Amino acid sequence: MNKPAITCIAPFFIVRNVPAALAFYRDYLGFEITFQGPSEDDIFFGIVERGGAMIMMKDIGVEPVPNYTRDIKQGIARWDAYLHVPDPDALAAEFASRNVAFFSPLGNNDDGLRGFEIEDSDGYILYFGHP
Repeated sequence: MNKPAITCIAPFFIVRNVPAALAFYRDYLGFEITFQGPSEDDIFFGIVERGGAMIMMKDIGVEPVPNYTRDIKQGIARWDAYLHVPDPDALAAEFASRNVAFFSPLGNNDDGLRGFEIEDSDGYILYFGHP
């Protein structure tokens, strides 16, 4: 029996300001804004996409709580999203050309992954890489 395909998963980030967050993903990380609203004068929800990656964001009047800021008493859960990319070196070069600040530079980590970390405008940590 063939299983139906799942082609995308989208993290849902609570953000301080949706237009500012959308601009960060568009201007620095090359995502396309595919939704913002519900109306032009009241933008509290948005979606960005790039390739198979989608990120939803919403302003609900509370501060974002990125994983690495949580005190879980069992170590740190560092990433808020993992984005699988076939060529992290090329993507890092693209981001560097846009003057994106790297939270952790391109390299090989102890988990056998090659990639890098970016901190977005609300403090969420995104890992771009592959095994």
